[in-house]
Formats: sequence, C-alpha cells, structure tokens
Amino acid sequence: MKIQMKILIGVISCLLLSLLIMCVVLIPSQVKHKGNNPKPLTLEEYLDGDFKYKTFSPYWVSGNEYLHQSEEDDVILYNVQSGQSVILLTNSTLKKVNASNYALSGDQNFMLLESNYSKLWRYSYTASYHIYDLINGVFAREHELPHNIQYISWSPVGSKLAYVYQNNIYLKQHPREPAIQITKDGSQNKIFNGIPDWVYEEEMLAVKYALWWSPNGENLAYLQFNDTEIPVIEYAYYGEDQYPRKITIPYPKAGAKNPTVKVFVVDTTNPKVSGPKEIPPPVMIATSDHYVTWVTWVTDRRICVQWLKRIQNFSVSAICDYNERSRSWNCPENQQHVEESHTGWAGGFFVSAPSFTSDGISYYKIFSDKDGYKHIHYIKDSVEKATQITSGQWEAIYIYKVTDNAIFYSSNEFEGYPGRRNIYRIDLSKNPVAKQCITCHLREERCQYYGARFSYTAEFYALICYGPGIPISTIYENRHDREIKVLEDNRNLESALQKIRMPREKISKLKVDGVTLWYKMILPPQFDRSKKYPLLIQVYGGPCSQNVKATFGITWQTYLASKEDIVVALVDGRGTAYQGDKVLHAVYRKLGVYEVDDQISAVRKFIEMGFIDEKRIAIWGWSYGGYVASLALGSGTGVFRCGIAVAPVSSWEYYASIYTERFMGLPTESDNLKHYRNSTVMARAENFRNVDYLLIHGTADDNVHFQNSAQISKALVNAQVDFQAMVMTMKSTCFVAGLLLMIIQSSWQSPLQEAEEKTRQQGLEEKEKESLLDQLSRYFNTKMRHAEYERHADGTYTSDISSYLEGQAAKDFIAWLMNGRGRREFSEGGVGTAEDVGRRHADGTFTSDYNKLLDDMATQEFLKWLVNQKVTQRDLLGEYQ
Repeated sequence: MKIQMKILIGVISCLLLSLLIMCVVLIPSQVKHKGNNPKPLTLEEYLDGDFKYKTFSPYWVSGNEYLHQSEEDDVILYNVQSGQSVILLTNSTLKKVNASNYALSGDQNFMLLESNYSKLWRYSYTASYHIYDLINGVFAREHELPHNIQYISWSPVGSKLAYVYQNNIYLKQHPREPAIQITKDGSQNKIFNGIPDWVYEEEMLAVKYALWWSPNGENLAYLQFNDTEIPVIEYAYYGEDQYPRKITIPYPKAGAKNPTVKVFVVDTTNPKVSGPKEIPPPVMIATSDHYVTWVTWVTDRRICVQWLKRIQNFSVSAICDYNERSRSWNCPENQQHVEESHTGWAGGFFVSAPSFTSDGISYYKIFSDKDGYKHIHYIKDSVEKATQITSGQWEAIYIYKVTDNAIFYSSNEFEGYPGRRNIYRIDLSKNPVAKQCITCHLREERCQYYGARFSYTAEFYALICYGPGIPISTIYENRHDREIKVLEDNRNLESALQKIRMPREKISKLKVDGVTLWYKMILPPQFDRSKKYPLLIQVYGGPCSQNVKATFGITWQTYLASKEDIVVALVDGRGTAYQGDKVLHAVYRKLGVYEVDDQISAVRKFIEMGFIDEKRIAIWGWSYGGYVASLALGSGTGVFRCGIAVAPVSSWEYYASIYTERFMGLPTESDNLKHYRNSTVMARAENFRNVDYLLIHGTADDNVHFQNSAQISKALVNAQVDFQAMVMTMKSTCFVAGLLLMIIQSSWQSPLQEAEEKTRQQGLEEKEKESLLDQLSRYFNTKMRHAEYERHADGTYTSDISSYLEGQAAKDFIAWLMNGRGRREFSEGGVGTAEDVGRRHADGTFTSDYNKLLDDMATQEFLKWLVNQKVTQRDLLGEYQ
C-alpha cells in the first residue's frame, strides 16, 4: 500500500469519527476491551494492510494453460492437465526494462513487456512496451515501439500487434516489421481512434480501449469518437510552476452536445490497399443522437454492433456481414434485434453483450423478462421470438462461457439473497435442458460470492471465492467438477486473524411500506443488545449499484466496529441492482427521492431494534453517496445529526450526459427539467441549519467537478448556514498536506458544552485511552521513515521522508496538532475501502482558504517539506503568506 494512501485513510478516518462525536454531543466511546487475546484491530494494522487478502485469477492462454508469476517473479506457463510448469521469462529479463506487466502473443512466440505506467483517467493510462522474442531469447530491437502508447493488443492468432499512439491506430503484422499507420486524423481532445474519449471511458465502455480483433486476427474493428463540438471542462492544476497549468477535457454534461461515433473495420492482411470500411448505424438509430455500447466479433466475416439511442431505453444489436462483391459491411434488417424498456432504461448499468453460439447467428443474452427480472434468453430470429432460458424472482448476472453443450453463468438465485453470486451450468445436451449450481454447496459457510475464469475451451475453470469468509481461489476440471489445485487460500491471513477481535456482520432485510430494503450491519465483537451504540450509515445508493454483498474485507467498517464499538450499516434501497426492474426503475426520472427516503426509513427501523442511540447517528458518502448523504442531511427529518459529503453531485445538470440522461432523461422543458431543478442539494440549503455538515471536494476532480461543491457552498452561505468545507487541489504528494489540514480544521471545532463537561469528568480514566492523533503520530514516526513516494503521472514526486520525520519539525507539527490550537482530541476512526479511495474525487491539497491556519510555523515547514522533499528552515519563511 502506498504511504500516501495510508495517510489518506487515516485522515478521513479521523474526520469521520470526529465529526460523528462532535455532532452527537458525546465523548469518545468508553467501552473497555476485555483481555489481550484476541485484541481489537489497531489503526496501524489497518493502515499497513496487515490483513489484506489475496486472490488468484489465472491468465488463461489456451484450453489448459495459464500464465502467472512465481514467488521469484519469473513468468511461468502452467499446464493444468499435466501439472508441469515452464519458465517463459525470468525476473532478471523483466528487470532489464523495469517491466510491471506482460502479455503473451497468440502463437506464444513473443512476450510484450509493459513499463513506465502513467495513469490518466479511471481505466486509461499510457506506457512503454518492449517485445521479447521467446524463441531466440532476445529483445526484438528492430522497429521498436514508441513511448507513451495509449493501448496495445496482440491478435488472438499469430503475433500481429495493434496499438494506439497519439490518438491514431498502428498495425504491426509481425513484431520485427515496421508499423503501418491505419488512421491519420487523430487529434488530442478532438478525434479519438481506437480509444474512448472521457465520457465513453467512464460511462459507457468502462475500458481503456475501443478496438477489437476478429477471432483469427484477419480484421480489426475500432470506434472513432469526434469531440470537436463538445463543450469542455477546464480546471487549474497547481504544480510547482509560477502559473497553474490548465487541464482541458471535452465533457458533455446533461443536455449538451455529445460526441459522434463511427464504427470502422480494417483488413489486417492488406490494410494499405483496402483501408478502413465504415459500418453504418441502423436507420432506426441513425435519425437521432446515439451511442455504440459494444462490439462483438462472431467470425472473421461477421460482426455484431450494439447501438443505443440517446434516450437510453431503445437498443439495437445489428449483426453485419462482409460482402466480398461490394467490399463493404452490410447489416440486413432481419439481423437487427431491438431491446426496449417501457419502465426505465435498457439493460442494467450497461446493455449486456451477446454470447454467440458456434452456428454464427444465434446467441444468448441477458435482458428483462415480462416480469421485470433480468434473465438469459436464446435469440435466433428476433427478440420477440426469444426463448427464455432462466426464470424466477432473481437475476442472471453474467454469462461467462457458451460452448456447444453448455452455458456457464452467475446469478443470485440461491436462497434468495441478492448480494450473493454463484456459478451455474446449463446442460444443453439434455432435453429439457438441465441446470446445476456448481458452487452453491462448495465451502458453503465460507463462500457465498463467487467469480470465475474459464479456459479457452472451458475444459478447466478457476473459482474465486470473495467471501463472506476468507477468500480462496481454486481450479476445477469441468467434466466432473473436480478440484485440481488450490491457487491461493490465504492461510497466513487466517492464522493472523485468530489474534484479532473481529466484528460480527449481519445481512438481512427490512420491510418498509411494502418496500424490501436489504442491509449489512457490522456489529462490535462484544455486542450487547441491551446497550446503546452510535450508528454510522455508509451510503452510495446510485442506480444499478450494490453495497450489501456477501464479501470479505478488513475495511474501515471493520476497524470502527472492532476498536470503537460503533455500529456501521449499509443499505441497498430502491434503484439498486439485481432485485428486478420494479426496484431498479423506481428511481427513473426522479433521482434523489427514493434513495434518500430509504436510508431514512432504514435508520428508523434500526432505532426500533433497541440498540441504536438515536442521538448518535451520522451518514457519509462519496460521489453519488455524497449526493445522497447531503440530501438526507438536508431532508429536515432530524434523523441524522451530522454527516460528510465527499465530492458530491449537487445538480444533475452538472454531471456527464451518458450517465445522467440514462436515469433522468433530458433537462428540457419538454422532458424532465422540473425534476432536474427540484433534485438539487442547493434547494434544501435552509434545512442544513440543524445538522453539522462537512463538505469535501478536490478542485482537480475530472469526474464530479468542483463546481458541484462550489454551488452547495454558495447556497449555504446565502442561507446563512454554518458548515465546514475542505477544498483540495492536485493529485500528487501535496494532497497529503491538505488532508492533514483537515484534521486541524476539525480540531478547531469546539464540542458542544455537554460534551466538554463530560470530557472534564472523565479525568484520569480518559487519559488511559490513546487518541487517534497519538496513533497517527506514532505511525508517522515509525512507518513513514522508511517509505518512498513514487513519481506521478503529472511529473511530481517525493522520496525518502525519514530525514524530515526524524527531525524536530515533524515532532513540533504533531505536537501542535495534538496540543496547540485544537480545543479537543479526536477519537479513532477509519475510511472506506481502497477501491473507494482510489477514485479521483478528493485528491489534492489545501487552498488559500487556510491561510490563517498556515501562519503557524510548524505547519509551514511540514507542508513545504512535503512538496519539495528537502528544504532548510530559511527557505520556509513567508512561503505561504
């Protein structure tokens, strides 16, 4: 775990718990932990990731072989059938180019080695690549690849390479041959060939690429996005230059001009002669704004393109064939299959992709049945004549593999829990077809949430169990479902956790006014129903999301329950996924209503359980969760006393077109403008008078723009409402300083008088408990002194900080945090998962809003050192005035 991630987790922990304590008029928990063995989870253990689990997901390269790295970091080819391993690449070879990733060619003669990874947006990054000749044991130095490649991929057969560089597509027909430029019109922020623009990457494709090889590598399909007319978002990047750098991104917001998209196919056997051929959209799509949602090759001469209208309730899967005579791609009407929703949007978060059979025309696909549950259907002639394969009041989630004799898929059917995943096989050779659950009774107590990876021919498959017990990864032989090999069982983690006092987790459901609300509740290890506990609601709540899952993790919730005796709850309300369209589409065209109502209703039910202290209830969320948390706090119900919103959406007119319009329609008078305006956080500003509200946002957030929080702040100021705000900038190491400032800002807030009185009454007993700042201070001094920061994509970095932290400046800074202006201590706390933290919502440092605080010399020195690595005291004077 990167050291900056640890600090981020610790700081937000401090923020959340301190705000909870402040707003509820009570002092930190006084529950005494009994005994030393087992012990509660400590802050250091959590921040260090001492209890992280491992999974093993095989990189299959054939029907019975997969690649993996050994403990010595050699790249190994393992044959499941024979049990034999072969070293393809030694660690010493990887080190020659500082390779961090690898990919094997289809003919297994070459290895592509990736280095110089530089992240861009959620999925996209650039990197450098070297080709290693496995047959001759040397690097292929002829016609080497350029640096900063945006995407690269081997052909499925042979050793052709397609890559995207500076928004143009290039083809190498052999690793040692020069590249052929396929497109020449690529332009930064204008024309994107083979890679998605920002909005397609984030909200439609959810991958970094937009090109696909045909099965034998004869053809290459790609998308071209034209962003020329799209409005742009601009923000300042505060680096070390005298003037901030301006970042510009084409970003279509709700109702704005969208990118145009085209589909092309190029013949890779003779690309210079034939050139790219466009596949036109169906007539029923072409007459209005539209999207391409996915491309699926059927054969080398047949392709399926999925199109979607801008109002995303109408999708067309067009199967297209190459006409040798006209040398063009044709998509006859009888091969255009329509999928339409009359209650909401088409598909789930995405429209599902088809899984074709070997006949090359029929396929299996997941979409809603007449009862509104998403199930597998078999389609040959038309969607209207589709044969439903699965049925019931549950949902098929994903089709993993289709063979001539079987379909392998995941669902949440078993025992009626939406938050479970099991792997099923449907035997097509039997009449009627027979369904079998492969995983339902495998390690049933330990494993209720499975993923799978099938080999090319489905002779073997890997099962990855994610919980609720400790994860385990195994390989099975398909014919008899026989376990072949345990890939990872996390035995060391299991042993270590025996020494930890783990909280209890409960997954159950509530019934409120005819609505079923599934929830997960994390209870303290020594939970006593006769006592009263503080409650923290962690919310996301966005359409198609799911928080209540039977998965394992040592998370922030684990820490809060284990150490602080706080009950944490997650609730999946209306709009969340995998419970049928009645639940999913309840929020259609009215975001911000039922998601909020259901969180409030659930909390009221929790209070009725008798062990929740209704005066100690808080809520927090990030992104969509920040929006829901803000609306819940601004609801005026009095259920929540305080909360934190990190990078919240404040008005749906400010967010991306593809996402927003999927669920809300268009912000026009003739469509849904009224609800766009009624669903803002700003419209509820007056209701924030009776809650403690902390608003956190980064000015360099490319996803949920700072504009959202700026508008909330303006509305609260205009309503003369007191609130706290944390403004951060940049994505580099400077963000650490800003997060530390959050602690200081919160420490300024004097607790209510009752809490102060109770604090004084605790006397020596309270001193026995170590505060979070004590732990943070110790953590900084013992763990960070050996840490190093890596170079970032933006070009900034810091390195070994031990020399500074061993000095007096750090001690002064920590002492100042604990004993200086702050008028109270913090209790301990935690933060969300690493996945949440990794999102680009609140990365950065402080802004000039904190000038008054920065007058303090200890703070100045510490911040200056973080930014510039090594400074002398004389460099610091006046730096932040």
